[in-house]
Amino acid sequence: MSELTALLSNIRACRACEGEIPEPRPVIQAASKARVRIVGQAPGKRVHASGRPFTDPSGDRLREWLNISDADFYNPDILAITPMGFCFPGLDSKGSDKPPRPRCSSLWQSLLDESLAKVEMTFLIGGYAQKYVLGAAYKGSVTATVAAWREFAPKYIPLPHPSWRNNAWLKRHGWFEQELLPMVQCNMKSLLI
Repeated sequence: MSELTALLSNIRACRACEGEIPEPRPVIQAASKARVRIVGQAPGKRVHASGRPFTDPSGDRLREWLNISDADFYNPDILAITPMGFCFPGLDSKGSDKPPRPRCSSLWQSLLDESLAKVEMTFLIGGYAQKYVLGAAYKGSVTATVAAWREFAPKYIPLPHPSWRNNAWLKRHGWFEQELLPMVQCNMKSLLI
């Protein structure tokens, strides 16, 4: 058994947050050959139910942004999906997803970094991933960090969350679709060859 196979098995069996979240059900996708990695927030209710990352409208939009087929997106030899929290954290009083549990990232992310040595480009989706991975280089907000994408590319690409809740953000920041997404799609094309 490879180190990554053992690590994935341990992550999928993790129950560290039992009693703190509705139901531990870690959702992750990775393989040692992966050249692209997505570090997002945490699974939502639909992903929790399906057990497969980004099986929701946000995933549809993300695949569109990356210009990647479902087959390639869900191929762990191509793309690793390692969110900050692997389990659905539950809903807050307003019906929005709670933030990812910080224990999850402290337990697993550095081990995943070591095991995913072939990754050439990592998408950092949302503030939790951007703060964790970029540390002091985080610009204080998702907008400022995504706007500074040239400082991090091509190794790290900060993105807003692809949720419908960000439609207004996308309209206000036309540079995202005009400048950042063409670079993303060009790099993805070269990494998928």
